[in-house]
Amino acid sequence: MDFSVNEYGYYGNFGGAFIPEMLYPNVKQLQENYLKIIYSDDFQNEFRQLLRDYAGRPTPLFFAERLSEKYGAKIFLKREDLCHTGAHKINNTIGQILLALRSGKKRIIAETGAGQHGVATATVCALKGLECIIYMGEKDIERQAPNVARMKMLGATVVPAVSGSKTLKDATNEAIRDWINNPVDTHYIIGSVVGPHPYPDMVARFQSVISEEMRKQLLERTNSELPTHVIACVGGGSNAAGAFYHFLNDENVKLIAVEAAGCGIDSGKSAATTQLGKPGILHGSKSLLMQTADGQVIEPHSISAGLDYPGIGPLHAHLFETGRAIFMSATDEEALAAAFELSKTEGIIPALETAHALHVLNKIEFKKEDVAVICLSGRGDKDLATYMKYI
Repeated sequence: MDFSVNEYGYYGNFGGAFIPEMLYPNVKQLQENYLKIIYSDDFQNEFRQLLRDYAGRPTPLFFAERLSEKYGAKIFLKREDLCHTGAHKINNTIGQILLALRSGKKRIIAETGAGQHGVATATVCALKGLECIIYMGEKDIERQAPNVARMKMLGATVVPAVSGSKTLKDATNEAIRDWINNPVDTHYIIGSVVGPHPYPDMVARFQSVISEEMRKQLLERTNSELPTHVIACVGGGSNAAGAFYHFLNDENVKLIAVEAAGCGIDSGKSAATTQLGKPGILHGSKSLLMQTADGQVIEPHSISAGLDYPGIGPLHAHLFETGRAIFMSATDEEALAAAFELSKTEGIIPALETAHALHVLNKIEFKKEDVAVICLSGRGDKDLATYMKYI
């Protein structure tokens, strides 16, 4: 089965580019040029050099001895939390800034939920001397205050989104509005594998460095490039896309995506899109979407700002529909328990997003010889205010 995007931007039944007429020239320019640009020697040399010397790649593959003992398998953590800025998001922002510069764009806009993508965008804009405007839901600005402070210190303008649920979906709406009003000089850096084609494919390619490194590191550590399980949390799904990318065609590798069940899948306060969603169009692509019978978006809920999104990237919708990936979920409480367990067991405080992925260790029946890699997508500093309420 083919898991790559086709020329129209579709993964199976999902994807495409549903955009306002004003944005057509921008998106068309990207569609026609992104692959030529990102696979040129000049781009690849600068991209790889910045990933190494600025972002701090390759990130370690850590053998979690005490977790392994508890769950009866070899459990490795891919330490994306050790990237510069504290999450995997920097891989994509470096790639997209280099692309923007080569496309003649000098003004950068982005949306952010947990703030990690906003920080990563502001960081690389500061590095390259570009104007940076970050849209962030008013609710997320409150619960992710440390990241807002970091963005401002890096020289970015943070604009609150005050409509709707005041979270990631609304920040994305505001960013798209800005792009429509400033189509000539502005590049919109989408932080996840969502949006109109070519964004889902482009972001997945930039994040695929995660699974590229995993294969090499596993070969060194276990004498095989292939694990039995790759586990990652999914909101829009960029860390999962990166962790799964180089294993998509290895059918023996189980790909496990973990969504946010919030207060429970059927509680009305959840973000478990594959369980609750139906095909629909949001933010420029056709995917699975939490919506009412007449197509209105249902507000999602998660304790983690980065998973608080009513849709899922089209690649993940395709992986779900074809059964190539197993989709599981964790509630707010389960994620909190998993975060405290990792902190006390391995001395690593994870982001709340990542904690959802850690929870499913409880739900998988491992064999002793299994090798599971969890993408540790971000570090927990940004979530300390939330964690403190439960200490």
